[in-house]
Amino acid sequence: MEIIDLLSARPAFLLTVSVILGLLVGSFINVVVYRLPIMLQRDWREQCCYYLEIENTIPDSNESSAKFKVFNLQKPNSHCPLCNHKIRPWENVPVLSYLFLRGKCSSCKAKISIRYPSVEFVSGVLSGLVAFHFGATWLTIALMFLTWALIALTLIDFDHQLLPDNITLPLIWLGLLVNTIDLGFGVTLRDAVIGAVAGYLALWIVYWAFKLATGKDGMGYGDFKLLSALGAWMGWQSLLPIVILSSLVGAVFGIGMIILQGRDKSVPMPFGPFLAGAGFIMLMWGPLLKAFNIGNFIN
Repeated sequence: MEIIDLLSARPAFLLTVSVILGLLVGSFINVVVYRLPIMLQRDWREQCCYYLEIENTIPDSNESSAKFKVFNLQKPNSHCPLCNHKIRPWENVPVLSYLFLRGKCSSCKAKISIRYPSVEFVSGVLSGLVAFHFGATWLTIALMFLTWALIALTLIDFDHQLLPDNITLPLIWLGLLVNTIDLGFGVTLRDAVIGAVAGYLALWIVYWAFKLATGKDGMGYGDFKLLSALGAWMGWQSLLPIVILSSLVGAVFGIGMIILQGRDKSVPMPFGPFLAGAGFIMLMWGPLLKAFNIGNFIN
């Protein structure tokens, strides 16, 4: 409690610590976003080979990871995918190292994607925003975990159209736990449980209605679980605004991509990023949106 009291007495210090923590976690999010899908693909391939009773000799589709027999969130150490230069600690400082290295590998001078510092920066900013909004409480720490998970899910879904159970399922249980021990979020356990169930079933029903009508898959099961997690955190009352916001933003984004970039309308577009974005908006400004009554606004 002394740490919480100290941070409560010094808002500027709280904000600084939160932003720095967010920057550091953002660096780890980059690792998760890159490595977790590869780890899952390896696991699925291994299970298939075991079931078919054949030897697993299929290499990774990713040439960089194919070089390593052990590939997880700890190993191998961070390295340049082109020259395998091991990234030293001072080359791995969030945002600053990218600026110091001028966006290039210190060994082979290959360009480093701007996405890495961007993710770190966004994670830092959103972490600071959560701390500023909710103050120095245990709830703030829990909501930061939710925010970081939403960032990771957004990027993985954009890259692979995949929302891993490794992230979505723990989010559901963590949301229920937060509202069980009542950290002051204002959501009862009853509303959280109903939110988790209703969040899953709502998109499940939409999925099957669309599939029966068109014969096509409109979304993935990961979307059901993500909305279930958001319902577990924010209660069933937040589900309708989240779905409305995500659908509106997704539609605008999709139409914009078709008009501006000539995107093929038949190419599927991930829905998870829009759910995650709408979920964060509800997390921060939910009471305002409920007061505005967005559900009635569209009627």
